[in-house]
Amino acid sequence: MIPGHRFVYGWLPAVIVPAVFLAVLARAPRRVLAQEEGGAGLVVSGQATGKDVGLPIYPGARPHRDSNNDSDAARLALWGGGSGFKLTVLKMESKDAPAQVADFYQKALAKYGKVLDCTHGGTDADEKNDARVLSCGNDKPDKDGRLFKSGTKEKQHIVAIEPYGTGTTFALIYLWAKGD
Repeated sequence: MIPGHRFVYGWLPAVIVPAVFLAVLARAPRRVLAQEEGGAGLVVSGQATGKDVGLPIYPGARPHRDSNNDSDAARLALWGGGSGFKLTVLKMESKDAPAQVADFYQKALAKYGKVLDCTHGGTDADEKNDARVLSCGNDKPDKDGRLFKSGTKEKQHIVAIEPYGTGTTFALIYLWAKGD
């Protein structure tokens, strides 16, 4: 008998099975990863587009990385049984001033409904108390930044803007969350 064999054989399947599942998903055609009614799925990707976040890319903007090891985009999603989440983030930079980028995205966000300016924190007390209505809540930007939201609690489109040297960095975010 090998000492600790129960421990080894107990955790080995718990590691191998998910690893094989993830490897299969990584090689699966894109259509297999699409959400199906009543199905389940997982997406983990370091790539995203303006289409994935539902917003146009600011003219002349380019991907932004905070460091060499950093990614300029991410897509994470997990769903199953009528519940799930999807988070898509694109980090970009522009030579234009933050005010110009903010004006562009306030207009772009309007297609999803009322645009909330969360630059200075929360919104109306009535909106904060309605669980169905999107609000700023406790969300606010970093110092000297601007933050805008539009959509619904379930499907949020968010733009975070910060000065960067003589230009601007900004993040385009799509957050979908659904529970039973």
